[in-house]
Amino acid sequence: MLRISVFIQLGKDMDFSELISALFKINEGLREQSFRAVNLSLTLRNWFFGFYMVEFEQNGSDRAGYGNALLANISAEMKRQGIPNSDERELRRYRQFYLVYPAAGLLTSTPIRGSSTPVFHVPDIHYIRIFNRLSYTHFADLVRIKDPLKRLFYELECAKGGWSIKELRRQMDSLLFERTGLSKDKERLLRTANSETQANSFPDLIRDPYIFEFIGLKQQEVLPEKGLEQALLDHLLQFLLEMGKGFCFEARQRRIVVDNEHHFVDLVLYHRLLHCNVLIEVKTERFHHSHAEQLNMYLEYYKKYEMTAGDNPPVGILLCTDKEQEHVEFATAGLDDKVFVSKYLIELPDKKELEQFIKRQLQNNLQN
Repeated sequence: MLRISVFIQLGKDMDFSELISALFKINEGLREQSFRAVNLSLTLRNWFFGFYMVEFEQNGSDRAGYGNALLANISAEMKRQGIPNSDERELRRYRQFYLVYPAAGLLTSTPIRGSSTPVFHVPDIHYIRIFNRLSYTHFADLVRIKDPLKRLFYELECAKGGWSIKELRRQMDSLLFERTGLSKDKERLLRTANSETQANSFPDLIRDPYIFEFIGLKQQEVLPEKGLEQALLDHLLQFLLEMGKGFCFEARQRRIVVDNEHHFVDLVLYHRLLHCNVLIEVKTERFHHSHAEQLNMYLEYYKKYEMTAGDNPPVGILLCTDKEQEHVEFATAGLDDKVFVSKYLIELPDKKELEQFIKRQLQNNLQN
C-alpha cells in the first residue's frame, strides 16, 4: 500500500509557493516509493529464478538429461523468450543469491524458507528490512562475501546508512569490517565511516589469497585506511621472504622517472633462481584495470632501463583487497603472464569480540 502524507493543513488558504512545495514533496515521496517497489520486485524475481533452478537440480523429473549444461539451456530458452539479464553468469548469481539468502522467501505470499547456516540466530525482521531497503545490485555484491559474520556486518551498516552500491563497494574496499575488528572504539569508527558516506541520490609463484595474519597491528581507537596500508607495507617483506627460497629484497618505494614524472614502486625484489626482478604493488581497494596498467608501465620501465645481462624480464604482483576474475582476465590480457593479481586477507585479532559487537548492532537496529 502506498503511504502518502498530507504536506499542508487541509482547509487552509495556501499561496502559490506552498502549492509548488506540496507538489514537489508528493512527487519525491511517491517516486521514492516507486523506486523501492521496482527494486523489491527485481530482487524477488531474481531470487525466484534461483529458487526454481535449485528445485529443478534437486527434484526435476528430467534433470539427468541436462547435467552440466542446465544453465546454458535455461539461458538459451530465456533469451529466446526475451527475458533480460539471463546469460549463464547472471543465472549463477541468481542461484547463489537464493542459496545465501533463503530468507527472502519470507516476502512471498506463501512463505518459502530454505536452510542456511548463520553464525548465530538472526531474527526474520532483519531480513524483511534489508530486502525492503537494499537493491538486488547490493545483494549481488554481498553474496560474494563468504564469511557470514562479515556479510551480516555489511548488511546492517548498508541498511542503516542508506549506502548506495558505490558506497557499499567503497566501504568493502576500505576493509571497514577488518578495521572495525582492529579498533577499540568500534562505534566511533562506524560513525566516522558513515559521516564520510558519499551523497546518494535515489536514481543513482603466486598465492591467492595472501593471509597477512602476522602483521601485528596494535589495537587503535580508530584504525584509518592509511594506517592499515602502512602496516601491510611494513610487514610485506617478512611475508614474501617466507614464501620460499630465492627472494631477495632490493628496494621499497623505488622511484622511477617517466617523462619527468616521478612514480614509486611499493616493493622491488629479485628472485635469484628465476633471475628476474619482482615488482610488488599493494592496493587497499578492489582490483581496477588502472592498477594493471600502472604495474605494466613499471615493468616496461624495468625491462628497458634496469635489466642487466643474464636477467629475465621482470614480473609483477598486484595485491588488492578483492577482485572479479573476468575483470582481471580482460585487464591483463596480452601481458604475457607477467602481471599476477592476488587478493590479501587480514586475520582479525578477536572475532568473538566482533561477533558480540555485531549482535548488539543487530539488536539496536531492530529496536529502532
